Amino acid sequence: MDKCLRRVIIATVAALTFSTGAIASDMSDQAIAERIKPIGQVYLAGSEPVSDEPTGPRTGDQVYGMFCTACHTSGLAGAPISQNAEAWAPRITQGRDVLKDHAINGFNAMPAKGSCMDCSDDEIVAAINHMIDGL
Repeated sequence: MDKCLRRVIIATVAALTFSTGAIASDMSDQAIAERIKPIGQVYLAGSEPVSDEPTGPRTGDQVYGMFCTACHTSGLAGAPISQNAEAWAPRITQGRDVLKDHAINGFNAMPAKGSCMDCSDDEIVAAINHMIDGL
């Protein structure tokens, strides 16, 4: 009986220890948000992590890596492949203003701003320049 009583006391002390720790933990909104925040993020290969704090305009390479690469690497839906002079030639002959207009407002299968709705017009132009520089 003494052995059985000892086990009951140990089990009771353990239960009280664990339950008091849970009650004593911080239940503020900030503490709860900290405990349930995501432990990681998923990015496409070559894309830059998105920061909550603005760090200035993104480079053409960054915009391309995050938004343009899916279509302009493979030629999906007729998109001209980056750095491919033959694919870009008919578009370039129309002029950079037309390229800019199509990229910003959308054209054929390309959505406006290539789905980068928080990109500035200058960032879109930088992405265009990134794709056609050196042709």
